[in-house]
Amino acid sequence: MPTLSHVVTAANVCWVLREDPELAEAIEPARRAQAEDALVAREIRIPAGAWVGRPMPIDDGIGLLVLEGVMLHRVGIDGRFGAELVGEGDVLRPGNQDIDNPTLPLTVEWLMLEPARAAVLDERFVRQLARFPQVAGKLFARSVLRSRQLAVNMAIVHQARVDVRLHLLFWQLAGRWGRVRADGVVVPLRLTHTVLADLVAARRPTVTSALSDLSRRGLVRAVSDGWLLSGPPPAREMSPVSPRERF
Repeated sequence: MPTLSHVVTAANVCWVLREDPELAEAIEPARRAQAEDALVAREIRIPAGAWVGRPMPIDDGIGLLVLEGVMLHRVGIDGRFGAELVGEGDVLRPGNQDIDNPTLPLTVEWLMLEPARAAVLDERFVRQLARFPQVAGKLFARSVLRSRQLAVNMAIVHQARVDVRLHLLFWQLAGRWGRVRADGVVVPLRLTHTVLADLVAARRPTVTSALSDLSRRGLVRAVSDGWLLSGPPPAREMSPVSPRERF
């Protein structure tokens, strides 16, 4: 795949609180309009595709706030990868620190699954933010939430069976992106078997076999706009773990 080093475009500016109304809720109503006008950031647009090396231009400030799009973040050691999905509302701080680890030979990769937009929360934005510290708290909470989601991902990949990992993963994604309809919950993400293999720490052929099994059981199947989940969430079906298995 081509890299994206030369095709990221700086597309004018964006009004961050208008793009992300949940952040605006941190401001008292009397000052909200003022904050919406004041908190302006540079916007970048990122096309779909693979991005190798240092992916995003941020040296100072907070980082990047994803406004649109979905991306896969992969971190590998000796050809084996851990992965996470990153999307709208996430706060990122990518850069040289992604690979500057003196003790481990890390490989860091980014794959834009959809075209993305992001607000660059740089040093200039931080100076504006000083007038509205409540928004800074909300942004920090976003980072904490992302770390918690990574912990959930770790718990999922420790399940012995790949079909169980996939079922849990889809319901985790449904909690964020899912849309309820008459025949179940749709996760509107076009995730390939290769991407799913990264997310559940399995080989692609094993994932393909496990997905076929889940489809036969009426639990998960591919649809035109993503993946359809039927039946109750798996937590209601799983048997409790014995005390010995917890350690």
